[in-house]
Amino acid sequence: MPSELNPAINALLLLDNGTVFYGYGFGAETESVGELCFNTSMTGYQEIMTDPSYAGQIINFTFPHIGNVGTNPADMETDKPSALGLVTRNQITSPSNWRSTQPFSKWLETYKLPGISGIDTRALTRQIRDEGARTALLSYRKNGIFDLPAISAKTSEWPGLEGMDLAKLVTRPALANWSGSLFHFDFEPATGHNKAIQHKVVALDFGAKHNILRCLESAGCEVVVLPADSSADEVLAQKPDGVFLSNGPGDPAATAEYAGSEIRKLVETGIPIFGICIGHQLLALAMGGNTAKMDTGHRGANHPVKDLKTGQIEITSQNHGFVVNGANLPECLEVTHRSLFDNSVEGLRHKTLPVFSVQYHPESSPGPHDSRDLFYRFTSLMKTAGNS
Repeated sequence: MPSELNPAINALLLLDNGTVFYGYGFGAETESVGELCFNTSMTGYQEIMTDPSYAGQIINFTFPHIGNVGTNPADMETDKPSALGLVTRNQITSPSNWRSTQPFSKWLETYKLPGISGIDTRALTRQIRDEGARTALLSYRKNGIFDLPAISAKTSEWPGLEGMDLAKLVTRPALANWSGSLFHFDFEPATGHNKAIQHKVVALDFGAKHNILRCLESAGCEVVVLPADSSADEVLAQKPDGVFLSNGPGDPAATAEYAGSEIRKLVETGIPIFGICIGHQLLALAMGGNTAKMDTGHRGANHPVKDLKTGQIEITSQNHGFVVNGANLPECLEVTHRSLFDNSVEGLRHKTLPVFSVQYHPESSPGPHDSRDLFYRFTSLMKTAGNS
């Protein structure tokens, strides 16, 4: 009879190269198939699981202590998780934090998400690093019985993220007015509108995180959120002072098929625009650039980025598997930031118009706050445009 200290093996992770990892299941008794990626953050597993940019992905956490602080409503980055499941080294433990309202494993059950523990996550990370992102299937069955041929077939049938438009799955379905600024000292988000509102911003929602919208409001913005497929005319009908292009999942080239031309129209009006993550990639595509799938991607809260103008180094939070091709940029755009890990493009600006973007996440949930001043750079552009 298995005990809590010596549980039965009842979960597996099958990679598309035939490698099988066996371990111990937690969360929901189900299975998920998607792209396996790794995240090196030491905190913020709930924010990571609810980041829409992880749609279509299973997360391998390199940090061993996952679940130790439980979960709570304030740390939700969207209304529900977008990640498909997770891999951990250690078993989930009982929460030890005054903010916890529900154990992590129970939270995963609520959202029907599986997890597997007992895996050598460092070895798995090295395999992804050396061989590139892999398709994987995570299966948790309490009876420990698995149909490997059927599981293998599901893994081989999954098409992969390249060419996949996932923004349409995570975007808000209709216009919404955002309300709520950054957390108070008690870690609860502020409610009601910021009284110091000075600018109106339309945020195009390709998978926007709540903390990005909180940062915009805290910087003095009234935020109206529109669906990813909104037209330029629908955006301008709101009479905004600026436009924000949000983060989001999937292949930016697929999303650009309907969003690219509309973003270009917005750029050409001269209205201030700020893009993050897929918003950064969509801006490049809209102006004639291109993007490419990365071998492993950037996912973690410790990525150094250099501001090419000031020379300042920022430690950033990142989550992306596609990148802007810096060798084929249109003449109107210039690179403003570079990754110190691989020299990839981390920031762009338009040479003549008030338009800029970054690949990383300045809202930093989780992660350092080195780059939050970018939200005030955006409001400064809107202020200047309003006075001109």
